[in-house]
Amino acid sequence: MQRELALPIDHTTARTLRVGDVLFLTGDLFTARDQAHVLMLRLHALGSDLPFDPSQMALFHCGPIVSKHDNGWKIVAAGPTTSIRMEPFEDQFLKIFHPPIVIGKGGMGNDTSTALQSVGAVYAQYTGGAGALAAQRIDAVSSVYWLEELGMTEAVWIVKVSKFGPLLVTMDAAGGNLYTDLDRTIAENVKAAIERIDSA
Repeated sequence: MQRELALPIDHTTARTLRVGDVLFLTGDLFTARDQAHVLMLRLHALGSDLPFDPSQMALFHCGPIVSKHDNGWKIVAAGPTTSIRMEPFEDQFLKIFHPPIVIGKGGMGNDTSTALQSVGAVYAQYTGGAGALAAQRIDAVSSVYWLEELGMTEAVWIVKVSKFGPLLVTMDAAGGNLYTDLDRTIAENVKAAIERIDSA
């Protein structure tokens, strides 16, 4: 099913999304890679509030290329980062900060899958290698945080997007997981192929 969503969405809405749904998002995204995850979790552990509310946005695993202009920042390219890099801390991040949608590429592991089900969120894949196309759907940079500490690609960028996508839901809050389904199908196909070879 194709769905156009206006962010923010609540977790009740996120729980209605299923593996195979194609999403187009309008609203606010925030970028965060591994260093930003670690920093935000550390701030939380110290009792410090974040300067934005992740629960009102979609989380984008992305290290954008950004240019500076007289009237502000412009995203030049915004391709997704391989999400498994965030697996060591994504479950904790989801449980603490509650972003309803996580965007990346390549899928994530069992801990993240369990957290998605617990909090009511989904993981959606954006096509790798299409960073320039993604940038065309970014209307503006609203804010940037920890630029000096982390650098351009690791900083957290808050961006406004219009019909950002297509995003394919590959892990959902009901336990659906396209990656484990594919692994099972591949294993069955390999077994069947070996049996045909053995019987030839």
